[in-house]
Amino acid sequence: QVQLVESGGGSVQAGGSLRLSCAASGYKASRYFMGWFRQAPGKEREGVAAIYIGVGSTFYGDSVKGRFTISQDNTNKDLLLQMNSLKPEDTAMYYCAADGMGLIHSAYKYWGQGTQVTVST
Repeated sequence: QVQLVESGGGSVQAGGSLRLSCAASGYKASRYFMGWFRQAPGKEREGVAAIYIGVGSTFYGDSVKGRFTISQDNTNKDLLLQMNSLKPEDTAMYYCAADGMGLIHSAYKYWGQGTQVTVST
């Protein structure tokens, strides 16, 4: 059974940084997409960043390009999201997902429970 557990969310002032982690277990494929998505109250779920595991290709939403970096920890295989230069509009619940396609949230099969990120002015 695939399990995804996010951590690293919290509250930060605008301009600050946070790093999210997603511990994944139970997934056996060697090449697959994993991604980070976010959803703010009253808004649709948005693709933040995705990585094609086993190949290394990365994809970013326009609103986070140049500020966020998605990667996989080589030691424990956790999915990471380094978020720099955070803005109040980055405030949302952030979700880790696996087995999908790029930044298309409806294509993903497995989801974590989410971790809250709040950016204040």
